[in-house]
Amino acid sequence: MPRSIWRGAISFGLVNVPVKLYSAVSRKTVRFHQLHDKDGVRIQQKRVCPADGEEVPYDNIVKGYEISPDRYVVIEPEELDALDPKKTRAIEIQEFVDLEEIDPIYYDHPYYLAPDTGASKAYRLLLRAMEETNKVAIARVVIRQKENLVAIRPTGDVLTMATMIFHDEVVSPGAIEELPDDEAEASKREVEMAQQLIDSLTGDFEPEKYHDEYRERVLELIEAKAQGEEITIQPPEEPAKVPDLMAALEQSLAAAQKSGGDGKPTTRKKRTAAGNGSKTAKKSGGGSRSRAKASKK
Repeated sequence: MPRSIWRGAISFGLVNVPVKLYSAVSRKTVRFHQLHDKDGVRIQQKRVCPADGEEVPYDNIVKGYEISPDRYVVIEPEELDALDPKKTRAIEIQEFVDLEEIDPIYYDHPYYLAPDTGASKAYRLLLRAMEETNKVAIARVVIRQKENLVAIRPTGDVLTMATMIFHDEVVSPGAIEELPDDEAEASKREVEMAQQLIDSLTGDFEPEKYHDEYRERVLELIEAKAQGEEITIQPPEEPAKVPDLMAALEQSLAAAQKSGGDGKPTTRKKRTAAGNGSKTAKKSGGGSRSRAKASKK
């Protein structure tokens, strides 16, 4: 049972809606510890001053910002505390915008907002009004002494809140050197073939179909080695060469048609995604897994 990590109230105009905040994701990662290769003992991390080689107690460590090579400005904790955003429990809505106006690149971490005690009616009122107007609320909120820009939107029977990246934190595509060459224009026939291939592969988004195959293979490797199996390392595959574009499109389209597509636009079934209000579908077993090749010692 997830626990709320923050309590406050959505504030817009003179209306306050008390809410609880829950994280909407649970990251699944495989964590490793650093061990000494000779005896397998876990390594300790120590803070050592390179000037004298002595370990530095935590109380003797200060924060410094490098303004030039080996030149720092030391900032005291009290000075940072004085700059902390005003501690408030309000999610202050700044404005409402259309959902399609927000580029997904601005989204960061997703949360659920649930009504707090006695706030169900006000919560449902806000949710329904936003749902019927297809609006997203842009707001500011202070969580863990950090002010966040957030987007609040209705998702079925619950309001979701996503922290957002500030505009000056997004890297402009113009900063990338390897952009497409202006002269590398595809022919009309190539565009039509690519569109047919896209149509033949078009379907409904079912998130339960996708899973972290790499993490599964790592866990299988760990299990195999824990049982004493000897692992055979496969040589890395050679990077694929840039194919003849038209030939690759024709082969891909033929393969898609053979597997069930017809090269024509797919008629999508009317369905509501789990994130849009329907009950979450049961997760599939993941299908066949790519297992590490192993042979008994």
